[in-house]
Amino acid sequence: MNKAQLIDQIAAQTGSTKTQTEKILDALLDTIQKQVQEGDGVKLVGFGSFTKSKRKERKGHNPQTGEEIHIPETWYPKFKPGSDFKSSLN
Repeated sequence: MNKAQLIDQIAAQTGSTKTQTEKILDALLDTIQKQVQEGDGVKLVGFGSFTKSKRKERKGHNPQTGEEIHIPETWYPKFKPGSDFKSSLN
């Protein structure tokens, strides 16, 4: 399912217009992204948690030359599904 299909489905379930639904979805995603960037994270009980996590710096190898390279630490987004979400899959 892509974003347009998600908007269609939510609009149909709620009786909202697609334009209203798209604005709400965009605001939701923007808010989650900003909270995670700031390090606060977002917890949606039963659904899951959005946080950021740090990948430590490490040494790697250039696959073309075999040369050892330094890979700096980086932040990445992390999603941990909630118990209700996990149990709904089984």
